Amino acid sequence: MTGSVGFIGLGVMGEPMCRNLAQKSGRPVIGFDRADAPLERLAAFGVTRAESLAALAASCDVILMALPSGAHVEAVTLGENGLLAGARPGQVIVDLGTSPVELTRDIAARFAEKGAIYADAPIARTRQAAEEGTLSIMVGADEETFAAIRPLLATFASDITHCGPVGAGQIVKILNNMVLVETVVALSEAIATAKRAGVDGKLLFETLMKGSADSFALRNHGMKAVVPDTFPERAFSTSYARKDISYALSLAGSVGLKLEGAELADRLLARTQEAGFADLYWPVVSRIIAAGES
Repeated sequence: MTGSVGFIGLGVMGEPMCRNLAQKSGRPVIGFDRADAPLERLAAFGVTRAESLAALAASCDVILMALPSGAHVEAVTLGENGLLAGARPGQVIVDLGTSPVELTRDIAARFAEKGAIYADAPIARTRQAAEEGTLSIMVGADEETFAAIRPLLATFASDITHCGPVGAGQIVKILNNMVLVETVVALSEAIATAKRAGVDGKLLFETLMKGSADSFALRNHGMKAVVPDTFPERAFSTSYARKDISYALSLAGSVGLKLEGAELADRLLARTQEAGFADLYWPVVSRIIAAGES
């Protein structure tokens, strides 16, 4: 594949990913977003603007989407004047976000009817990783499609794992996010208990980092958000985290499992939303846990 690459969704993660793609891929990149500002910034790196989804679909052999949820992906792909309407044989559409497995497989089947190829390649890691091009990506696709899209993904990711056929990338990503959220819940319980028992929270986490409780969640979400009690907007929000937990619970239900840890995380995130923190960086759940009483 050597034609233009389309990139839909130029938000907190999408903009730096698209910038890396434009700088490193050696291919023309066409962007689409409802906001003007990221397109204006990306123009300096050679990204051209598509005036509509239809125009982007008509111009691009490969289309990457970095959208907030499965609902957004469904609207962009299957909605009126969406990507499916203009799909053609051999065109490749890649979902870089976290979407429900059943929806992913349904969309893939709809594109296959038109000879187009749909793959899931959800991203993991932080905004800084998106800026530096060191994201982790979990891909659900056949071997041929994986080989074709991997060079593009490598422009903004340092770890790219082929997890299996369509939907497999979403399964792994959803479970990644589930484990992450449950880990931050455990860290929040630990620091709340330590503080009430007279031990400094930062000292606790620094000491945990030296032992078997060390983790990425501890070093990043714990040390950089929970300890300083800093939970900015325009980061991965409580609402987004709860969306991903809902995907995990739905996935578990589809295979006959009840996940009590994930159910607890869902209840805590719901309380965090109700407390007015829906738009804040999701480790703010630690405030809800700290305020709890026996």
